[in-house]
Parts: sequence; structure tokens; C-alpha cells
Amino acid sequence: MTSIKIAVASTDGETVNTHFGQADRFSIYEMGPRMAHVEDRSCQRLSTGDPQHAFDAGRFKRIADQLKDCSKVYVADIGRRPEAELKALGIEAVRCTCAVHQIGTCGGNCRTPAPKP
Repeated sequence: MTSIKIAVASTDGETVNTHFGQADRFSIYEMGPRMAHVEDRSCQRLSTGDPQHAFDAGRFKRIADQLKDCSKVYVADIGRRPEAELKALGIEAVRCTCAVHQIGTCGGNCRTPAPKP
């Protein structure tokens, strides 16, 4: 079985809980027979904090370069433009709010965080 890489936007490494535009790091995992953490990649946030900010193509490109070897990025939410730009690069944005270890089985159908043990 061939493994693929995914990126996860998370502030705690346990749940998918970060909007794509607010992410300042992405955790990278290999999805094969088992899910394995590869590394964390830091980036500058796409969002400037102003809800009316214009799309910054340069800032987006720097983030996309960090994700270019991933087939999917799991995020709590994402704007239409960044989602379309990722799709054009062959990266699927998956809205998800489950525990990171459940990503392989949730299929993006979750929308509530998993309870803390």
C-alpha cells in the first residue's frame, strides 16, 4: 500500500481545531497502514486578522509551498479562495474537527471536537 502525506491544522496536536487562514504551523502525517507523524512545518498566517483583508497571493504561495507534498489538508474551516487555490494545486481541503488520531476514519464527516480523555 502506498502512503500519502496529509497536513493538519492544530494548535494542540490532538484535535483539528484551526482555520486555514489562522494556522501558523501544520503537522504533517503519512497515511499508510498506520498514521505516522512526520514533522511540524511553520508558516506565516494567511490571515492578517482583518476580516476584510485582500487575498495575499505571495503569502498563500509560501504556505502552499509548505504543503505541496500533501494530498489533503485538514482544517476546522477555510475560505473559498484559499480552498480553490489549493484545489488547483491538487490539494484537497477537508473541513474536520475530530481528534487527529481519528482522521483516517472520519472522512471529513465530523464537525464537533472529540471529548478530552
